[in-house]
Amino acid sequence: MSSEYAKQLGAKLRAIRTQQGLSLHGVEEKSQGRWKAVVVGSYERGDRAVTVQRLAELADFYGVPVQELLPGTTPGGAAEPPPKLVLDLERLATVPAEKAGPLQRYAATIQSQRGDYNGKVLSIRQDDLRTLAVIYDQSPSVLTEQLISWGVLDADARRAVATHDES
Repeated sequence: MSSEYAKQLGAKLRAIRTQQGLSLHGVEEKSQGRWKAVVVGSYERGDRAVTVQRLAELADFYGVPVQELLPGTTPGGAAEPPPKLVLDLERLATVPAEKAGPLQRYAATIQSQRGDYNGKVLSIRQDDLRTLAVIYDQSPSVLTEQLISWGVLDADARRAVATHDES
């Protein structure tokens, strides 16, 4: 593995770890010692080569597909990643269940599938928003406005939805 490739791979590993709000020692604690802080740190710096097996195990631990960790790839293999839709889970918890119940259950399912329990925010895809729109019996743009009014989605989400509403 070239030094540059190892550094790029390490940068991806670090980005995933920090996105999940974990320190190196947090990884060691969460993994109950399976992943030593010093080893993960050396992978992230590109000082130590990681085997394909260990990379697959780390991807599983972080709850991400292996290809998300490989340099030169973008999410989903797209040339340009779609705009992000980020749910504020802390705000979602304050919305009455009779309004937000379906969204809370959907978000909990995504968290479970990803193994992502940081509890603060959750990125969802355009397809997730379309599915939620069907559940709420609204168009994606109307649902987006409702989620913005609840404080669950940032107003920037309008741009992300507008670019996909025509398709």
